[in-house]
Amino acid sequence: MAIAIEWIRDDQALAAHCAEWQALPFIALDTEFVRVDTFYPKVGLLQVSDGHTAFLIDPLTIGAWAPLAELLAAPSVVKVLHACSEDLEVLSRLVGQLPLPLFDTQLAAAYLGLGFSMGYSRLVQEVLGLELPKGETRSDWLQRPLSELQVAYAAEDALHLAELFQALRPRLSDERFGWVLEDGEELVTQAGRASDPRELYREARLGWKLTPLQLAVLRELYAWREEQARLRDVPRNRVIKEQSLWPLARYQPSNLSALGKIEEMQPRTLRQDGETLLALIRSAAQTPADQVPTPLPDPLPIEAGALLKRLRAVGQAEAERLGIAPELVLRKKILEALLRSGYPEGPYTLPESLRGWRRERLGQALLDSLATAGDEQP
Repeated sequence: MAIAIEWIRDDQALAAHCAEWQALPFIALDTEFVRVDTFYPKVGLLQVSDGHTAFLIDPLTIGAWAPLAELLAAPSVVKVLHACSEDLEVLSRLVGQLPLPLFDTQLAAAYLGLGFSMGYSRLVQEVLGLELPKGETRSDWLQRPLSELQVAYAAEDALHLAELFQALRPRLSDERFGWVLEDGEELVTQAGRASDPRELYREARLGWKLTPLQLAVLRELYAWREEQARLRDVPRNRVIKEQSLWPLARYQPSNLSALGKIEEMQPRTLRQDGETLLALIRSAAQTPADQVPTPLPDPLPIEAGALLKRLRAVGQAEAERLGIAPELVLRKKILEALLRSGYPEGPYTLPESLRGWRRERLGQALLDSLATAGDEQP
């Protein structure tokens, strides 16, 4: 069956359609972009569907995004996306507004017990019984005109996304529908949280092995790399490889020869930024004692594995009771944060990251499990 497709190529048409969409209970939303050698995605197409028509919005010919921003923020219109982390980045940069309320069909599938982290094609096949053709995701979405295959692919994606919502929503209880929207709000919160370049070092693998002064160097290296990647609009590893940052902070080379011996140090980086890196390391190594970072926490000891397993079992039992994907219930980072709050003997405190229905249903059970762990030791 042929899909009804309507192009939106100017500001007036976009504003008119956004006004119409404001009256709908939901819209399905998708994006196509190119991101090969850049830090930021280059948007080639936005797709919207109401379940009947696929509207293709050409971002190369539109300059006024305020009507779409208002639609994305409209509380009465549910915005339907699938596995939307990259779409959120695109919308934030292009439109300046993130979609709320947000219904992610991948999350909805997990709440229905269909599977965790299901791909779009598989979910369409599972729910709608449709076999999607191989996608055009890696094609050039910035070219004009788009090929017939690209147009068909983009239109089908949007229309079937709307059909997925129409099929999944009735299968969700109002409570679980609320959980999907709650998780969608959490995704939006995370996407909207401006990452401080000077905080990125906290995620460094083996960062816990460094002294506070070495961490001060690592902090500046991560911040410099992030700022340069954004400024140059290139991937982070094009500025300097991730694997080079820790040994730079650990060994703090003082000349180009020593710098060139650092793990994964690229000749291009050495030529272009070698002197800058040496100066940055020298400066950061002089950070006053009252301004150095606090040490990063050590990994949990092997002995904590039994407690971690015990906590996972609490989540597993709740997942089985609810009939949902276990991975949806408790993330490992949350359990580790809980253990860190009081290991080895307690008392333990629920981490701030355990929120919403998970905190209500599982918070006390997790604390009780830790409280009784010692009683069950032989």
